[in-house]
Amino acid sequence: MTQHVQSAKPALPSIDLRRDLQTTMVAWFSSGHRKLPWRDNPSPYRVWISEIMLQQTRVDTVVPYFERFVAAFPTISALAAAPVDDVLALWSGLGYYSRARNLHAAAKEMVERHQGNVPADPSALLALPGIGRYT
Repeated sequence: MTQHVQSAKPALPSIDLRRDLQTTMVAWFSSGHRKLPWRDNPSPYRVWISEIMLQQTRVDTVVPYFERFVAAFPTISALAAAPVDDVLALWSGLGYYSRARNLHAAAKEMVERHQGNVPADPSALLALPGIGRYT
């Protein structure tokens, strides 16, 4: 009868293998990545907006909405100050309107509690409307 002993820690690939994988992945991304507007200026605000828009929505659909949205609301403060009806009007056609309402509510909280910034603290981020562990 063969006995199997499980190690306490999973074996990690060698440093050389990890370095090769990293080099390969970076080269692949550099040569084949799509040009997306939230990558041009990857501020926390723009990344947050893109992540929310991309939930349940194709990238090709999101791009024009993202561009119009950040043109109308270039900052968290601008989004927070806008009437929710203006936010919903720009969101029109993208679906899942609770995402737009949550963006607006979260922007207001960021202005009130985080000086108009996306919080760096994970617990503060998770406390915002529409943001969860997998957002």
